Amino acid sequence: MTLDLDAYFARIGWSGERRPTREVLRSVHRAHMLGIPFENLEPVLGSAPSLALPDVEAKLVRSERGGYCYEHNTLLAAALTQLGFRVTLLAARVVLGAAPGDIRPRTHMLLKVETENDPADPTAPTVFLADAGFGSNGALLEPIPLIVDTELHDTPRHHRLVHAPHDGPLELWELQTEKGGVWEPQYEFTLEPFEAPDFEVINWHIATNPRSPFQQAVYAQRTLPGLHRALSGRTLVETADDGTVAERELGDAAEVLRVLADDFGVRLPGGTVLPG
Repeated sequence: MTLDLDAYFARIGWSGERRPTREVLRSVHRAHMLGIPFENLEPVLGSAPSLALPDVEAKLVRSERGGYCYEHNTLLAAALTQLGFRVTLLAARVVLGAAPGDIRPRTHMLLKVETENDPADPTAPTVFLADAGFGSNGALLEPIPLIVDTELHDTPRHHRLVHAPHDGPLELWELQTEKGGVWEPQYEFTLEPFEAPDFEVINWHIATNPRSPFQQAVYAQRTLPGLHRALSGRTLVETADDGTVAERELGDAAEVLRVLADDFGVRLPGGTVLPG
């Protein structure tokens, strides 16, 4: 199956020349980040979301829903592939919030994307890290060149890629975001290619393992011009681009559903009851 690009671009509010250029990659990625929310409601409600492209399209493109990393990056990978980009699936180990010495499994999906050469600038980078599904306000808004020690000012955010210490045969890359003058690690990955069936297994584990955080509480993110919203359980945090933070606790599961609909653009079928 191929993705309905017209419907996808309408969903994210993007129009432009459909070629595998750096500018198309940058603008489509940013539009996707601003256009489709992050949410984990299937695991919370007791099921694993389908990663089949028709199901991902029906949910993220044709419904008022979002998804988590496997859904977002499956959708983005399909769109970029149809535009002529060469896309490789990668898997990362999230280190954000990990305690010293804590080794987490590689459960995050991200993309290596290769663009066409630019005749006007033959030295410009053509290989990028793209990721539309990292549920954090440290997530990339735009792709970052896959070059060690490169920095990206994806305004209002600031990212860089470094090589992390590692004993394995492949170089270990680390994505970092700058916050308050400090570089904060987000996740680590190698360039070993993964395939869609690998993520079917990982998705099932993350969605159904009773110890998975995605089974235990609602997580939603929405990036908007000038503002980032994050919902964790019943805690709603709004962070403005200038760093101003507003936080409040929601009263009950019914209010969570209202906030998801009104503030995140995530609307569940009538009669849906969230746990707790």
